[in-house]
Amino acid sequence: MKCVILAGGFGTRISEETHLKPKPMVEIGGMPIIWHIMKIYSSYGINDFVICCGYKGYMIKEYFANYLYHTCDITFDLSKNNLPIIHNKSSEPWKVTLVDTGLETQTAGRLAKVKSFLGHERFCFTYGDGLSDINIREVINQHNQLNSLVTLTAIQPPGRFGSVEIKDNNKITGFLEKPAGDKSWVNGGFFVVEPDIFKFIKSSNDTWENDVIPKLAASGKVACYKHKGFWQCMDTLRDKNKLEKYWQEGDAPWKSW
Repeated sequence: MKCVILAGGFGTRISEETHLKPKPMVEIGGMPIIWHIMKIYSSYGINDFVICCGYKGYMIKEYFANYLYHTCDITFDLSKNNLPIIHNKSSEPWKVTLVDTGLETQTAGRLAKVKSFLGHERFCFTYGDGLSDINIREVINQHNQLNSLVTLTAIQPPGRFGSVEIKDNNKITGFLEKPAGDKSWVNGGFFVVEPDIFKFIKSSNDTWENDVIPKLAASGKVACYKHKGFWQCMDTLRDKNKLEKYWQEGDAPWKSW
């Protein structure tokens, strides 16, 4: 089974990092966030990835082209034309296809541009900026049981601020540290998708979230997997620092490997 990762956006809300690199290459614990996402899927046996590149996509291609250089010990013998000798070669069993899907292409349009690399099989689909302790195998199993074209993972994001408990006499009785939003469910960005969805993508300007999913949902073709565990996107520098803190403290909930 393959996994498609969207990695082509501009990441304007985290411009402190993305003026230098594409958002999926922003590092958490010294490794790009896209690496963390791939490790999550790989821990469930999914090792074949199709990455939709766009903004500064060449940097993602260069990273994987030189992946062994990044992760292994190397000797350069200058007397022998500087050919590298790689030591302790141990790498993930990944097959990575990187596709230039355009600079301005929207999310569904990017997906359509990698159709030829997917065959006519169901696949996983996600964004290049979200981490979770989601059980990918459970999402796939639920999808297999339901007659839908898409299974969407729904999450309840935490509130940004803590709340106070107030009595009728305006006395404060306690505090809640960042309760879960307003209890509503939102798109958590981890999908299982059937290949027939490509019939619903009309142009490069179509978005997955606003053009494709609503149409499918209106015709009863979207199922939901409710994830009640950890989930965090990396929209801002604040989010990035939060994820970094989890990693540095050795308490990264998404680390399933």
